[in-house]
Amino acid sequence: MAIGTELSYAKLDELYLDPMNIRLGRNNTGRDVPQEQVLQLMRDWTLDELATSFIESGVFWTHEAMLVTEEKLYGKKQLVVIEGNRRLATLKFLKKAVDGESGVPQKLVDIVKNKKVPAVLFNNIPYVKVDSRQEIESFLGFRHVTGIKEWKPAEKAEFIERLIDERNMSYEEVARKIGSKISHVRQNYISYRLLLQIEQESDITEGQFEERFSVMYLSLRTQGVQKYLQIDIKADPKTAKRPVPKNHLKALSKFALWLFGDEEHLPIFSDSRQVDNFGRILESEEAVEYLERTEKPSFDIALRMAGGDEPEILKLIEKAADNIELALTRVHQYKKTKRIQEAVGRLGIDAFQLLEIFPQIKEKLEGEKK
Repeated sequence: MAIGTELSYAKLDELYLDPMNIRLGRNNTGRDVPQEQVLQLMRDWTLDELATSFIESGVFWTHEAMLVTEEKLYGKKQLVVIEGNRRLATLKFLKKAVDGESGVPQKLVDIVKNKKVPAVLFNNIPYVKVDSRQEIESFLGFRHVTGIKEWKPAEKAEFIERLIDERNMSYEEVARKIGSKISHVRQNYISYRLLLQIEQESDITEGQFEERFSVMYLSLRTQGVQKYLQIDIKADPKTAKRPVPKNHLKALSKFALWLFGDEEHLPIFSDSRQVDNFGRILESEEAVEYLERTEKPSFDIALRMAGGDEPEILKLIEKAADNIELALTRVHQYKKTKRIQEAVGRLGIDAFQLLEIFPQIKEKLEGEKK
Protein backbone atom coordinates (compact mmCIF):
# COMPACT_ATOMS: atom_id res chain seq x y z
CA MET A 1 0.00 0.00 0.00
CA ALA A 2 1.59 3.29 -1.14
CA ILE A 3 0.98 5.40 1.97
CA GLY A 4 3.65 7.86 3.02
CA THR A 5 5.45 7.43 6.33
CA GLU A 6 6.24 11.10 6.92
CA LEU A 7 3.90 13.78 8.21
CA SER A 8 3.14 16.81 6.09
CA TYR A 9 1.36 19.96 7.20
CA ALA A 10 -1.19 22.16 5.43
CA LYS A 11 -3.30 25.24 6.05
CA LEU A 12 -7.04 24.76 6.45
CA ASP A 13 -7.94 26.26 3.07
CA GLU A 14 -5.52 23.88 1.33
CA LEU A 15 -7.46 20.79 2.41
CA TYR A 16 -10.70 19.73 0.73
CA LEU A 17 -13.58 17.70 2.08
CA ASP A 18 -14.26 14.57 0.04
CA PRO A 19 -17.43 15.08 -2.05
CA MET A 20 -17.40 11.33 -2.79
CA ASN A 21 -17.67 10.39 0.90
CA ILE A 22 -20.15 7.51 1.28
CA ARG A 23 -21.49 8.95 4.54
CA LEU A 24 -22.95 11.96 2.67
CA GLY A 25 -25.61 9.69 1.14
CA ARG A 26 -25.59 8.38 -2.38
CA ASN A 27 -27.79 11.22 -3.70
CA ASN A 28 -25.44 13.85 -2.30
CA THR A 29 -22.10 12.67 -3.67
CA GLY A 30 -20.29 13.73 -6.82
CA ARG A 31 -17.06 15.47 -7.77
CA ASP A 32 -18.97 18.63 -8.67
CA VAL A 33 -20.73 18.95 -5.28
CA PRO A 34 -19.53 22.32 -3.86
CA GLN A 35 -17.42 22.31 -0.70
CA GLU A 36 -19.90 24.47 1.20
CA GLN A 37 -22.68 22.01 0.41
CA VAL A 38 -20.54 19.10 1.59
CA LEU A 39 -19.77 21.02 4.79
CA GLN A 40 -23.42 21.74 5.51
CA LEU A 41 -24.31 18.09 4.94
CA MET A 42 -21.89 17.26 7.75
CA ARG A 43 -23.19 19.76 10.33
CA ASP A 44 -25.10 17.06 12.26
CA TRP A 45 -22.18 14.64 12.50
CA THR A 46 -21.66 15.21 16.25
CA LEU A 47 -18.85 17.71 15.69
CA ASP A 48 -19.07 19.42 19.08
CA GLU A 49 -17.01 16.73 20.87
CA LEU A 50 -14.16 17.18 18.41
CA ALA A 51 -14.50 20.96 18.57
CA THR A 52 -14.14 20.95 22.36
CA SER A 53 -11.04 18.77 22.10
CA PHE A 54 -9.46 21.07 19.49
CA ILE A 55 -10.13 24.21 21.51
CA GLU A 56 -8.87 22.72 24.78
CA SER A 57 -5.65 21.36 23.26
CA GLY A 58 -5.08 24.28 20.89
CA VAL A 59 -3.49 22.00 18.31
CA PHE A 60 -4.32 19.19 15.92
CA TRP A 61 -2.75 16.07 17.43
CA THR A 62 -0.24 14.42 15.05
CA HIS A 63 -1.47 10.92 15.92
CA GLU A 64 -4.84 11.94 14.43
CA ALA A 65 -3.28 12.98 11.11
CA MET A 66 -5.62 12.83 8.12
CA LEU A 67 -5.07 10.57 5.11
CA VAL A 68 -4.97 12.77 2.03
CA THR A 69 -4.61 12.16 -1.68
CA GLU A 70 -4.07 14.58 -4.54
CA GLU A 71 -6.69 14.35 -7.25
CA LYS A 72 -8.54 16.55 -9.71
CA LEU A 73 -11.42 18.42 -8.11
CA TYR A 74 -13.27 21.47 -9.45
CA GLY A 75 -10.99 21.63 -12.47
CA LYS A 76 -7.58 21.33 -10.83
CA LYS A 77 -5.45 19.21 -8.51
CA GLN A 78 -6.47 19.48 -4.86
CA LEU A 79 -5.51 17.86 -1.56
CA VAL A 80 -8.63 15.77 -0.81
CA VAL A 81 -9.11 14.23 2.62
CA ILE A 82 -10.13 10.57 2.32
CA GLU A 83 -9.96 9.65 6.01
CA GLY A 84 -10.57 12.43 8.53
CA ASN A 85 -13.42 14.40 6.95
CA ARG A 86 -15.22 14.80 10.27
CA ARG A 87 -12.12 16.38 11.80
CA LEU A 88 -11.68 18.68 8.82
CA ALA A 89 -15.35 19.73 8.85
CA THR A 90 -15.04 20.58 12.55
CA LEU A 91 -12.06 22.81 11.87
CA LYS A 92 -13.80 24.54 8.98
CA PHE A 93 -16.86 25.28 11.12
CA LEU A 94 -14.67 26.49 13.98
CA LYS A 95 -12.85 28.87 11.63
CA LYS A 96 -16.19 30.21 10.42
CA ALA A 97 -17.28 30.69 14.03
CA VAL A 98 -14.07 32.52 14.92
CA ASP A 99 -14.51 34.78 11.88
CA GLY A 100 -18.14 35.46 12.77
CA GLU A 101 -19.55 33.86 9.62
CA SER A 102 -23.06 32.39 9.35
CA GLY A 103 -24.12 28.77 8.81
CA VAL A 104 -22.27 27.42 11.86
CA PRO A 105 -23.99 24.96 14.25
CA GLN A 106 -24.92 26.82 17.43
CA LYS A 107 -23.04 24.37 19.65
CA LEU A 108 -19.79 25.23 17.88
CA VAL A 109 -20.52 28.94 18.11
CA ASP A 110 -20.94 28.55 21.88
CA ILE A 111 -17.72 26.55 22.16
CA VAL A 112 -15.54 29.34 20.70
CA LYS A 113 -17.41 32.17 22.41
CA ASN A 114 -15.03 34.25 24.57
CA LYS A 115 -12.21 31.81 23.75
CA LYS A 116 -8.86 32.70 22.24
CA VAL A 117 -8.34 30.17 19.46
CA PRO A 118 -4.66 29.85 18.40
CA ALA A 119 -4.00 30.36 14.70
CA VAL A 120 -1.79 27.26 14.63
CA LEU A 121 -4.93 25.14 14.88
CA PHE A 122 -5.90 26.23 11.38
CA ASN A 123 -2.44 26.74 9.87
CA ASN A 124 -0.56 23.60 10.86
CA ILE A 125 -2.78 20.58 10.16
CA PRO A 126 -0.94 17.23 9.95
CA TYR A 127 -1.65 14.77 7.17
CA VAL A 128 -0.16 11.71 5.54
CA LYS A 129 -0.03 11.58 1.74
CA VAL A 130 -1.54 8.62 -0.11
CA ASP A 131 -0.99 7.92 -3.82
CA SER A 132 -4.72 7.41 -4.50
CA ARG A 133 -7.97 6.73 -2.69
CA GLN A 134 -7.81 3.14 -3.95
CA GLU A 135 -4.60 2.64 -1.95
CA ILE A 136 -6.44 2.91 1.37
CA GLU A 137 -9.52 0.83 0.57
CA SER A 138 -8.26 -1.97 2.80
CA PHE A 139 -7.75 0.46 5.67
CA LEU A 140 -11.23 1.93 5.23
CA GLY A 141 -12.72 -1.55 5.05
CA PHE A 142 -11.05 -2.70 8.26
CA ARG A 143 -11.84 0.54 10.08
CA HIS A 144 -15.42 1.19 8.99
CA VAL A 145 -16.87 -2.11 7.76
CA THR A 146 -15.37 -4.68 10.12
CA GLY A 147 -13.54 -2.41 12.57
CA ILE A 148 -14.23 -0.37 15.67
CA LYS A 149 -15.52 2.76 13.94
CA GLU A 150 -18.26 1.16 11.89
CA TRP A 151 -20.32 3.01 9.32
CA LYS A 152 -24.08 2.61 9.27
CA PRO A 153 -25.28 -0.63 7.61
CA ALA A 154 -26.25 1.06 4.32
CA GLU A 155 -22.91 2.89 4.16
CA LYS A 156 -20.97 -0.36 4.65
CA ALA A 157 -23.00 -2.04 1.92
CA GLU A 158 -22.43 0.87 -0.48
CA PHE A 159 -18.67 0.69 0.13
CA ILE A 160 -18.70 -3.02 -0.74
CA GLU A 161 -20.88 -2.37 -3.81
CA ARG A 162 -18.42 0.25 -5.07
CA LEU A 163 -15.50 -2.16 -4.78
CA ILE A 164 -17.39 -4.79 -6.78
CA ASP A 165 -19.06 -2.64 -9.44
CA GLU A 166 -16.50 0.13 -9.89
CA ARG A 167 -13.33 -1.85 -9.25
CA ASN A 168 -14.59 -5.13 -10.78
CA MET A 169 -13.58 -7.09 -7.69
CA SER A 170 -14.99 -10.50 -6.80
CA TYR A 171 -16.65 -11.36 -3.48
CA GLU A 172 -13.49 -13.23 -2.52
CA GLU A 173 -11.22 -10.28 -3.33
CA VAL A 174 -13.37 -7.85 -1.33
CA ALA A 175 -13.51 -10.26 1.62
CA ARG A 176 -9.71 -10.46 1.69
CA LYS A 177 -9.31 -6.70 1.32
CA ILE A 178 -11.61 -5.73 4.20
CA GLY A 179 -11.06 -8.80 6.39
CA SER A 180 -14.58 -10.18 6.23
CA LYS A 181 -16.40 -13.39 5.30
CA ILE A 182 -17.41 -14.02 1.69
CA SER A 183 -21.02 -14.65 2.75
CA HIS A 184 -21.10 -11.28 4.55
CA VAL A 185 -19.75 -9.48 1.48
CA ARG A 186 -22.20 -11.24 -0.84
CA GLN A 187 -25.25 -10.47 1.30
CA ASN A 188 -24.21 -6.83 1.64
CA TYR A 189 -23.78 -6.52 -2.12
CA ILE A 190 -27.11 -8.16 -2.94
CA SER A 191 -28.86 -6.09 -0.26
CA TYR A 192 -27.50 -2.85 -1.67
CA ARG A 193 -28.36 -3.78 -5.25
CA LEU A 194 -31.85 -4.67 -4.02
CA LEU A 195 -32.06 -1.24 -2.40
CA LEU A 196 -31.21 0.43 -5.73
CA GLN A 197 -33.77 -1.73 -7.51
CA ILE A 198 -36.47 -0.74 -5.00
CA GLU A 199 -35.54 2.90 -5.50
CA GLN A 200 -36.18 2.51 -9.24
CA GLU A 201 -39.45 0.65 -8.83
CA SER A 202 -41.12 2.57 -5.95
CA ASP A 203 -41.74 6.03 -4.48
CA ILE A 204 -40.07 5.34 -1.15
CA THR A 205 -37.78 8.14 0.06
CA GLU A 206 -34.08 7.73 0.73
CA GLY A 207 -34.53 8.48 4.42
CA GLN A 208 -36.80 5.47 4.80
CA PHE A 209 -34.24 3.34 2.95
CA GLU A 210 -31.36 4.29 5.20
CA GLU A 211 -33.35 3.83 8.41
CA ARG A 212 -34.66 0.36 7.54
CA PHE A 213 -31.74 -1.01 5.52
CA SER A 214 -30.57 -3.33 8.30
CA VAL A 215 -34.08 -4.84 8.55
CA MET A 216 -34.08 -5.55 4.82
CA TYR A 217 -30.57 -7.00 5.08
CA LEU A 218 -31.70 -9.40 7.81
CA SER A 219 -34.87 -10.33 5.94
CA LEU A 220 -32.85 -11.64 2.99
CA ARG A 221 -31.68 -14.52 5.17
CA THR A 222 -35.22 -15.93 5.32
CA GLN A 223 -36.54 -18.48 2.85
CA GLY A 224 -39.83 -16.60 2.66
CA VAL A 225 -38.30 -13.37 1.34
CA GLN A 226 -36.01 -15.23 -1.06
CA LYS A 227 -38.98 -17.20 -2.41
CA TYR A 228 -41.37 -14.24 -2.66
CA LEU A 229 -38.87 -12.07 -4.56
CA GLN A 230 -37.19 -14.98 -6.37
CA ILE A 231 -33.77 -13.83 -5.17
CA ASP A 232 -30.76 -16.12 -5.42
CA ILE A 233 -28.85 -15.22 -2.25
CA LYS A 234 -25.78 -17.04 -3.61
CA ALA A 235 -25.77 -15.32 -7.00
CA ASP A 236 -22.53 -13.98 -8.50
CA PRO A 237 -22.18 -10.17 -8.91
CA LYS A 238 -23.27 -10.20 -12.56
CA THR A 239 -26.52 -12.02 -11.77
CA ALA A 240 -27.09 -10.15 -8.52
CA LYS A 241 -26.84 -6.71 -10.11
CA ARG A 242 -30.63 -6.85 -10.50
CA PRO A 243 -31.56 -9.32 -7.76
CA VAL A 244 -35.30 -9.50 -8.49
CA PRO A 245 -36.27 -10.78 -11.97
CA LYS A 246 -38.59 -8.69 -14.15
CA ASN A 247 -41.58 -10.97 -13.67
CA HIS A 248 -41.46 -10.30 -9.91
CA LEU A 249 -41.25 -6.50 -9.93
CA LYS A 250 -44.84 -6.18 -8.66
CA ALA A 251 -43.89 -8.36 -5.74
CA LEU A 252 -40.86 -6.12 -5.18
CA SER A 253 -43.09 -3.03 -4.95
CA LYS A 254 -45.34 -4.77 -2.42
CA PHE A 255 -42.33 -5.95 -0.42
CA ALA A 256 -40.93 -2.41 -0.31
CA LEU A 257 -44.25 -1.01 0.89
CA TRP A 258 -44.56 -3.59 3.68
CA LEU A 259 -40.96 -3.14 4.78
CA PHE A 260 -40.42 0.62 4.40
CA GLY A 261 -43.91 2.12 4.23
CA ASP A 262 -44.63 5.36 2.38
CA GLU A 263 -46.38 8.69 3.01
CA GLU A 264 -49.73 6.96 3.52
CA HIS A 265 -48.65 3.61 4.99
CA LEU A 266 -46.52 2.61 7.94
CA PRO A 267 -44.26 -0.45 7.67
CA ILE A 268 -46.24 -3.53 8.71
CA PHE A 269 -43.70 -4.19 11.48
CA SER A 270 -41.09 -2.04 13.21
CA ASP A 271 -39.22 -4.48 15.44
CA SER A 272 -36.22 -6.11 13.73
CA ARG A 273 -36.79 -9.16 15.95
CA GLN A 274 -39.88 -9.86 13.82
CA VAL A 275 -37.80 -10.43 10.67
CA ASP A 276 -38.00 -14.22 10.93
CA ASN A 277 -41.77 -14.03 11.40
CA PHE A 278 -41.96 -11.80 8.31
CA GLY A 279 -40.19 -14.55 6.42
CA ARG A 280 -42.71 -17.12 7.71
CA ILE A 281 -45.56 -14.92 6.51
CA LEU A 282 -44.13 -14.76 2.99
CA GLU A 283 -43.88 -18.56 2.92
CA SER A 284 -47.65 -18.84 3.41
CA GLU A 285 -49.86 -18.45 0.32
CA GLU A 286 -52.86 -17.54 2.48
CA ALA A 287 -50.95 -14.88 4.40
CA VAL A 288 -49.41 -13.42 1.24
CA GLU A 289 -52.84 -13.24 -0.41
CA TYR A 290 -54.12 -11.35 2.64
CA LEU A 291 -51.21 -8.88 2.54
CA GLU A 292 -51.59 -8.24 -1.19
CA ARG A 293 -55.36 -7.64 -1.15
CA THR A 294 -55.56 -5.55 2.03
CA GLU A 295 -55.01 -1.78 1.96
CA LYS A 296 -53.51 -1.63 5.45
CA PRO A 297 -52.80 -5.21 6.52
CA SER A 298 -52.08 -6.29 10.10
CA PHE A 299 -48.82 -8.08 10.75
CA ASP A 300 -50.38 -10.07 13.60
CA ILE A 301 -53.28 -11.30 11.45
CA ALA A 302 -50.89 -12.31 8.66
CA LEU A 303 -48.67 -14.12 11.15
CA ARG A 304 -51.62 -16.10 12.54
CA MET A 305 -52.64 -17.06 9.01
CA ALA A 306 -49.11 -18.31 8.44
CA GLY A 307 -49.11 -20.25 11.69
CA GLY A 308 -46.23 -18.11 12.83
CA ASP A 309 -47.37 -18.00 16.43
CA GLU A 310 -47.14 -21.81 16.75
CA PRO A 311 -43.69 -21.74 18.44
CA GLU A 312 -44.99 -19.30 21.06
CA ILE A 313 -48.11 -21.43 21.75
CA LEU A 314 -45.95 -24.54 22.05
CA LYS A 315 -43.64 -22.75 24.47
CA LEU A 316 -46.57 -21.68 26.66
CA ILE A 317 -48.07 -25.18 26.84
CA GLU A 318 -44.72 -26.85 27.50
CA LYS A 319 -43.96 -24.37 30.28
CA ALA A 320 -47.38 -25.03 31.84
CA ALA A 321 -46.80 -28.80 31.66
CA ASP A 322 -43.37 -28.43 33.26
CA ASN A 323 -44.79 -26.33 36.09
CA ILE A 324 -47.61 -28.80 36.76
CA GLU A 325 -45.15 -31.73 36.89
CA LEU A 326 -43.08 -29.77 39.37
CA ALA A 327 -46.14 -28.92 41.49
CA LEU A 328 -47.26 -32.55 41.56
CA THR A 329 -44.16 -33.52 43.53
CA ARG A 330 -45.36 -31.52 46.59
CA VAL A 331 -48.97 -30.44 46.09
CA HIS A 332 -50.36 -33.40 48.13
CA GLN A 333 -49.04 -31.67 51.23
CA TYR A 334 -51.48 -28.79 50.71
CA LYS A 335 -54.74 -30.57 49.80
CA LYS A 336 -56.73 -28.57 52.38
CA THR A 337 -55.37 -25.14 51.36
CA LYS A 338 -58.22 -23.06 49.91
CA ARG A 339 -56.10 -21.03 47.49
CA ILE A 340 -54.49 -24.14 46.04
CA GLN A 341 -57.94 -25.76 45.65
CA GLU A 342 -59.11 -22.68 43.72
CA ALA A 343 -56.03 -22.78 41.52
CA VAL A 344 -56.54 -26.49 40.79
CA GLY A 345 -60.16 -25.78 39.87
CA ARG A 346 -59.10 -23.07 37.44
CA LEU A 347 -56.49 -25.39 35.96
CA GLY A 348 -59.06 -28.14 35.54
CA ILE A 349 -61.45 -25.86 33.60
CA ASP A 350 -58.62 -24.76 31.31
CA ALA A 351 -57.44 -28.35 30.82
CA PHE A 352 -60.96 -29.50 29.84
CA GLN A 353 -61.21 -26.66 27.30
CA LEU A 354 -57.84 -27.55 25.87
CA LEU A 355 -58.81 -31.20 25.49
CA GLU A 356 -61.99 -30.21 23.64
CA ILE A 357 -59.74 -28.65 20.98
CA PHE A 358 -57.85 -31.95 20.69
CA PRO A 359 -60.56 -34.67 20.84
CA GLN A 360 -58.17 -37.42 19.75
CA ILE A 361 -56.00 -36.78 22.80
CA LYS A 362 -59.08 -36.63 25.04
CA GLU A 363 -60.29 -39.96 23.66
CA LYS A 364 -56.86 -41.51 24.18
CA LEU A 365 -56.69 -40.34 27.80
CA GLU A 366 -60.20 -41.60 28.55
CA GLY A 367 -59.27 -44.98 27.06
CA GLU A 368 -56.21 -45.22 29.26
CA LYS A 369 -58.38 -44.64 32.36
CA LYS A 370 -60.51 -47.66 31.49
